[in-house]
Amino acid sequence: AIYTGYLGSIKQIGYVQNILGTMGTEDCVRIVDPAMADNGKLYSIFDMDYVEAMKPLCGTADILVPNITEAAFLTGCEYRENYDEAYVTELCEKLCALGAKTVVMTGIGYREGKTGVAVYTSGKMSHYEHDKIGKGAHGTGDIYASAFVGALMNDKTIFDAAKIAADYTVKCIINTQGDADHWYGAKFETALGDYIAMLK
Repeated sequence: AIYTGYLGSIKQIGYVQNILGTMGTEDCVRIVDPAMADNGKLYSIFDMDYVEAMKPLCGTADILVPNITEAAFLTGCEYRENYDEAYVTELCEKLCALGAKTVVMTGIGYREGKTGVAVYTSGKMSHYEHDKIGKGAHGTGDIYASAFVGALMNDKTIFDAAKIAADYTVKCIINTQGDADHWYGAKFETALGDYIAMLK
């Protein structure tokens, strides 16, 4: 597999496109996390030119792993805080129209106090729901995508890998709560044992 996450510039997007185009063998799985936005806004370093440059890279993905904000920017759809499955399905269909084969969309919850992951592949939608932790932590998108790839490379199905990554990320967030000395990010190291157990 080749997995790519946060990229700091349009030039870096071009480098990654070249890597995907030249180094990936026929059976290589290409996983792209278009890390560039959250909570309805682009990260301050990025603009719409970056979004446009990201679209072709996302189109090369066998599996695209955006959050709902990134999906809205990539598809030109209005970002919604309140939505239903039809809206999420529309986002996934438009992401697949860019060229992505499968979409694993994070931060999807249809009920109060719940969030989860939507998996759209071969025209079918699946959803895994888990509790929403009130206080989040920076870097959980990176943790999620990395755990997803790890599970996938351990022969889990896309849906099972999405579920394991979600459970692991939640565990990381829970382990970070209440630690006054831990000021940034999530304590993913403390949950690695749980992750390994999930892979068995």
